[in-house]
Amino acid sequence: MPRKNLNLRLVGKLEIATELGNFLGDSRIRLLEAIALHGSISQAARHVPMSYKTAWDAVDAMNNLAQQALVERTTGGRQGGGTQLTDYGRRVIAMYRAVEMEYQRALDELSQQLGGEADSIGDFRHLLRRMSMRTSARNQFACTVSGLREGDVDYEVYLRLDDATELVALITRESAEQLGLAIGTEVFALVKASAVLLMTEAGLRTGARGLHASARNHLSGQVSRLHEGPVNAEVVIDIGGGKSVTAVVTRERIDTLGIEVGKTASAAFKASSIILSVIG
Repeated sequence: MPRKNLNLRLVGKLEIATELGNFLGDSRIRLLEAIALHGSISQAARHVPMSYKTAWDAVDAMNNLAQQALVERTTGGRQGGGTQLTDYGRRVIAMYRAVEMEYQRALDELSQQLGGEADSIGDFRHLLRRMSMRTSARNQFACTVSGLREGDVDYEVYLRLDDATELVALITRESAEQLGLAIGTEVFALVKASAVLLMTEAGLRTGARGLHASARNHLSGQVSRLHEGPVNAEVVIDIGGGKSVTAVVTRERIDTLGIEVGKTASAAFKASSIILSVIG
């Protein structure tokens, strides 16, 4: 029996992505809207719905990649504190919803041009999927190249994270040339959580100072979340300015360092552990 020629409509959900993967999408926008409504990350996560950990991971990723924090913690009050959107976060939601309307209008026009037939639309969807790109690196920082030191084999790339923090990446000459790096270039710095060394002052006093010193990059702050598994634990350190860094270490390491929420800790990683990505 011949297949019936169905007329279909392209209906899409807007996803704003960097070369690192998704930055803003429908679920994250709904999470932000729920935070604005409930003032609580746990209630917002239930409303979307998503797990509490997934919600915080999404907030961390958005805050790290955005020029300003979208969500901030609040303290005090009868409820003992919570989370709230910043003015910048509210503007991002408004802009996303406005662009979403234009996006759907463009899809409607494209559907008409394709004739609305299943085969044509299916081919188009397949093309879009192949063009997507994601990364497994938990730590993703938006930076600006502030300095370059050329060596015989490699480049040291200095990355301005904010007014007070600079990172150093070590990449090959070929990679530097392919990326077209120059002072002022906007780049994304990727660091896998497993490449991050977690330290405290107590840990440094026990003899690990040499290992800690070999890492060129140090980000210090307070432990904001601790998620323990059977073998490893995930530690999120709030480094200020709405940004955070995540480390995955053994539970034994957690016990040795006495890591707990609210404690000061330092995340260190080698210059060679940073992967750089540029847009365009």
